[in-house]
Amino acid sequence: MSDAGLLAHDETIAKYKEFVSTSFVAAVEPVVVGRAEGSRVWDVDGTEYIDCFAGIAVNNAGHRHPKVIAAVKEQLEKVVHAATYIYHVPVVAEAAEKVAAIAPGKLSKTFFGNSGAEGIETAMRLAKAYTGRREFIALTHSFHGRTYGTLSVTGNVARKTRGGPYMPGVAFAPVPYTYRNPFLTEDPEVVAERCAEMVEWAITYQTSGDVAAFISESVWGEGGIIVPPPSYFKRVKEILDRHGILFIADEVQSGFGRCGKMFAIEHYGVEPDIMVMAKGIADGFPLSATVARPEIADCLKPGEHLSTFGGNPISCAAAIANIEVMLEEDLPGQSARKGARTLGNLRELAADYPLIGDIRGEGLMIGVELVTDRKTKNPAKAQAAAIRKFCREQGLLVGVGGQSGNVIRFQPPLTISDNDLDRSVEILDEALKNIL
Repeated sequence: MSDAGLLAHDETIAKYKEFVSTSFVAAVEPVVVGRAEGSRVWDVDGTEYIDCFAGIAVNNAGHRHPKVIAAVKEQLEKVVHAATYIYHVPVVAEAAEKVAAIAPGKLSKTFFGNSGAEGIETAMRLAKAYTGRREFIALTHSFHGRTYGTLSVTGNVARKTRGGPYMPGVAFAPVPYTYRNPFLTEDPEVVAERCAEMVEWAITYQTSGDVAAFISESVWGEGGIIVPPPSYFKRVKEILDRHGILFIADEVQSGFGRCGKMFAIEHYGVEPDIMVMAKGIADGFPLSATVARPEIADCLKPGEHLSTFGGNPISCAAAIANIEVMLEEDLPGQSARKGARTLGNLRELAADYPLIGDIRGEGLMIGVELVTDRKTKNPAKAQAAAIRKFCREQGLLVGVGGQSGNVIRFQPPLTISDNDLDRSVEILDEALKNIL
């Protein structure tokens, strides 16, 4: 560690404390990122980390993928901003075409925004305009963004505190959380059936019969990496179709190969009416895409919607290159293989550590839920925080999530090597021994 690097490290942290608003973060990690490449991050002081959080599941193709960086540099020489929705910009048209090519089923027309929250707000606006209805069905434990509208359909109470009252016309059903649910069972098929029934119950008893859409993540990220039972979405879609309700799939965190397919909803055999993507879409450049069937996408009238920076040419160039990388390098396939292998390795640890209550995941979206007692399932929040700290001190960056802050999150770049994944599991093993 050089004196200059240590000085830069300490100065940056000091400036953050004085000038950057971070009171809403439980604990800002004492990592000062100087550079990043692939699945590695280096502090300005020279400390090297294996990155198993990827900027909150953003850098799916790895930090600074050469093809993405080259595309961005080329676009910088052409145009940076040109009001995408006022003028025609070639790179934006190409990005929309790429999204249509990989989106499920008939989803083919895209609105580009800047963030996942903006994408979800767009989806909600489309659902209302197309159906002429005003209400929504959402799920407990869900997270859809931090704007007023998106928090209104968010079921994770930890993300909603001190922000209410929220938008009326939102009813909630229980998320199909096999490990924790109100039905006192861990049988996934029973959980799927009961939770689907509760969607219909919410429609019937919590609304005025004016429901425009059901909104759900395909795998629930902030809620604790909750993977739905295989039959859940099929059961729900049958209910929605019977009531003429649209299905909005939130793929902001679970999309772009993260869960072993291009989009996680592809695991479950249903086609959403509207789908929102962000995070992994442009490998670190800010962009969201709300894609829908043409008749839904075209239902808004002049003046009803816009985004000044939406579809920024630089971000769209990054997205095109990123999608090409996903397909050329089969990153969804890599995610499926590496995720299955890592889940197996993590499950071997569970036998040795009563602190582990559940291990679950799809592809490289993996959660390790910690409990102080396996019978009571009391969340081990303090232990999760301590394990995250220990991992960081040993050169591994992981996330912590779940409504109770007791789930260790493994969401690395999909390009991560097997060796780095194995080392990550070893460090978690060391952390568990240290905490016990």
